[in-house]
Amino acid sequence: MPRLTDISKLRNIGIMAHIDAGKTTTTERILFYSGYLHKIGAVDDGTAFMDYMEQEKERGITIMSAATTCFWKEHQINIIDTPGHVDFTAEVQRSLRVLDAAVAVFCGVGGVEPQSERVWHQADEFHVPRIAFVNKMDRVGADFYRVLDMMRDKLYAKPIALQIPIGSESTFKGIIDLVKMKALYFDAESYGWEIIEDEIPSDMAEIAEEFRNKLIEAAADIDDGIMEKFFSGEEISIDEIKSAIRNGTVNLLINPVFCGSSLKNTGVQPLMDSIIDYLPSPLEVKYFDGYDIKDSEIRIKRLPNDDEPFSALAFKILTDPFIGKLTFIRIYSGTLKVGQTIQNSSAEKKERLMKIMKIYANRREEIQEAYAGDIVAIPGLKFTRTGDTMCEMNHQLVYEKISFTEPVINQAIEARTLADQDKLIEALGKLSEEDPTFKSNYDGESGQLIISGVGELHLEIMVDRLNREFNIPCRVGKPQVSYRETISEFVEQDATFDRQMANKSQYGNAVITLEPSERGQGIIVENKLPKSKMPELLIKALELGVKEALNVGTQGYPMIDVKVSIIESNYLLESSTELGNKIAATTAVKDACRKAGTILLEPYFNVEVISPEEYVGDIISDINSRKGRIEGIEQRNILQVVKGVAPLSEMFGYVTKLRSLSQGRAVYTMTFSHYETANMKNYY
Repeated sequence: MPRLTDISKLRNIGIMAHIDAGKTTTTERILFYSGYLHKIGAVDDGTAFMDYMEQEKERGITIMSAATTCFWKEHQINIIDTPGHVDFTAEVQRSLRVLDAAVAVFCGVGGVEPQSERVWHQADEFHVPRIAFVNKMDRVGADFYRVLDMMRDKLYAKPIALQIPIGSESTFKGIIDLVKMKALYFDAESYGWEIIEDEIPSDMAEIAEEFRNKLIEAAADIDDGIMEKFFSGEEISIDEIKSAIRNGTVNLLINPVFCGSSLKNTGVQPLMDSIIDYLPSPLEVKYFDGYDIKDSEIRIKRLPNDDEPFSALAFKILTDPFIGKLTFIRIYSGTLKVGQTIQNSSAEKKERLMKIMKIYANRREEIQEAYAGDIVAIPGLKFTRTGDTMCEMNHQLVYEKISFTEPVINQAIEARTLADQDKLIEALGKLSEEDPTFKSNYDGESGQLIISGVGELHLEIMVDRLNREFNIPCRVGKPQVSYRETISEFVEQDATFDRQMANKSQYGNAVITLEPSERGQGIIVENKLPKSKMPELLIKALELGVKEALNVGTQGYPMIDVKVSIIESNYLLESSTELGNKIAATTAVKDACRKAGTILLEPYFNVEVISPEEYVGDIISDINSRKGRIEGIEQRNILQVVKGVAPLSEMFGYVTKLRSLSQGRAVYTMTFSHYETANMKNYY
């Protein structure tokens, strides 16, 4: 079956922002105007099409990134609506990895908030072109021009206003299109369907001219032809401006900014036009290269073309109660057909495709073929995990995997009945497949099943899903912190292993040095062995022994920020073995750790609290009582922003305390910062 939409008319975009900036509401309006939805859903009522999980409806937030497809002016737009809560940034991260562009939604009142800052920098990392939409211009305190300043100051972005609002707060009634130099008003009775184009109001003429000149200057910096016309005073056409702005956006030189109020159906249709006008198709994006499966130094480039060999990246796994495991993939090149056998080059396994599905949030539509640039879901894949590469068996390559935040909060969990315990372990395995930042393991010392996540809400949602989706009622313990160990002094240590095992002599020797490395460096293993005839396998065994020894320190926690150098090993031609060397290296490291004495480290989080001024004193006092440090206070419109760092162990249940202190008016976000020496009297 031939491709229905030309790849040049395809847009793969993500909607990203801080929690409560209006991402899902904006997506709902896009689906409504494109004709996919005939009734507008509301996040607050739990009727939003994209928030289909029960937990999302109850809390009024997005938890799982939801994909859907719509059509606008002969273009196909694949949209992923991403979460805004900090506990679910992995959803944003893997979405940005496979998308071609993004729409960053900012609240007209809050502006650049902590999570919008975080996802913006994630988009920088993946070189994703972005446009911005300043939403909620009808809210009290909305200030479009302040948001532009915040984008420059906080995001180091290059915002160029292509629209400015007519009025703000209760007087907001439309927008000025600076490309056409026309005022646009949106008919309330037709839910904004009908757009009334008019002349710019006289009281707005001066500011419109000022921002129009800034727009032309930005276009002139990108396009030499516009620059010549600008200096010679010639007329610059709308098409020339659009072409220059598109070029600047695709090449990450500028970020066009639009405005409106999604809830009041104002400004969304021009935003949809801008997605088509300024964001790239798969043909215009600079993709990550693949690598040869045998030699990672050899790069392999695949073009977004149906005639190229098939290649795709699995970026999300979802457990569906009716279909089973669904694997979301982004096709970078070639085509995919039902019945085809493909290679999972990451796992070195073959997979057979029995179905291909197009996704509309929680609705599915079976298709027979998918093409370069498409985002589709495949049910029933046995071996594929998040981040795996899929390709043709005769044209293999591997794309770079997606790296995720390590979980920092642990919690003991058990099923309420013994009969459900096996079901619980199986369900936890499925949730871990879905979410790489959620892990579970059996603690041999305590005999407990431990789940790990990136935040309290994250673990709360997972336990709720076990109860509702898998029908496994669970009991959970108090959240625990993932501690780490390190050392503070230099130690040299040697160890020899020499035993008869299974009628075979096993011999190994290792001399190592152990020393602290800088915070945040992790584990560094250096081979400083003098040149000898020792086989490579024996050297690898020494390195493996060192790494395994650092998995658990003397106090029972993983080691970090440690440098181990292997400086010598006595090699006996007849006796030295891999096992002997590995055990010798492990013993040397363990003995060195005991000699050096390990220090317990605990995770510290950046805390940002946004509150009315009258509660700031109590909030600062409370953070100080939690062994936190205040690093600054700044004004954000009519609110105060308190910034600090605090140990995670002291922040459990903080949301309840903050609501009590501020009568429910303050909000906070926490993001992992670093590890610091633990205050021992907290633990004994």
